[in-house]
Amino acid sequence: MLVSAKEMLTKAKAGKYAVGQFNINNLEWTKAILQTAQELNSPVILGVSEGAGKYMCGYKTVAQMVKAMVEELNITVPVALHLDHGSYEGAKKCIEAGFSSIMFDGSHYPIEENIEKTKELVATCNELGLSLEAEVGSIGGEEDGVVGMGECADPNECKMIADLGVTMLAAGIGNIHGVYPANWPGLRFDVLAAIEEKVGDMPLVLHGGTGIPDDMIQKAISLGVAKINVNTECQLVFAEATRKYIEAGKDQQGKGFDPRKLLAPGAEAIKAKVKEKMELFGSVNKA
Repeated sequence: MLVSAKEMLTKAKAGKYAVGQFNINNLEWTKAILQTAQELNSPVILGVSEGAGKYMCGYKTVAQMVKAMVEELNITVPVALHLDHGSYEGAKKCIEAGFSSIMFDGSHYPIEENIEKTKELVATCNELGLSLEAEVGSIGGEEDGVVGMGECADPNECKMIADLGVTMLAAGIGNIHGVYPANWPGLRFDVLAAIEEKVGDMPLVLHGGTGIPDDMIQKAISLGVAKINVNTECQLVFAEATRKYIEAGKDQQGKGFDPRKLLAPGAEAIKAKVKEKMELFGSVNKA
């Protein structure tokens, strides 16, 4: 059974730890993440970008796959299925498809339009018992063709969005998607502290969790971050493990590659990465 992310993030904010959101791209990734969460007794959020949703044959396919997998694997830890960086239209489609958590990224709209659209989605999600994430200040880097320069959010605008009743708030504090450049100046903790002061108990979300130094992750958690998104690191370890397996030529046997064996090393690499991150975020044994 899928759950809203509200309870897990409220507990995380109060307990000074963070729940990991790990984006999924296929069955193997999903299975690896769920099994690791169960093994570590950790709540988990499965993120689905709009691009990944299309790749996996639509949001209904994804929702049904995840629900069935939770049942078949006897997963008992809290699991939320979450739309990542959703458009207004995408958010509505995922609500209809059976997602338990939604992100509407209105950061590229003028604040008035961001408020208007977020307010409507708050009402819908509240009625259905879903959690809703909103964003202020675009996250840097590129995701599904959307490029952001790493803006820092205005704390006053963050309060305006938080006051609408969203479950969690993603606020740009210099973080970016993808691999961080060598000259990246780091997270703006002064901005994060100012945002937390404005929004109070609202769980904050840190996007672009790949490559942020551990000490910065832990400081961000101490300043109210209760959800941290990881995608690129999983992509990198999956690709590298698969590449090594192919180069080793272990599964040719004159019959070509067995796709189940071909993808297994990547799945194991994702398990190791998810475990590493859950331990860093402090979510182990918090289910």
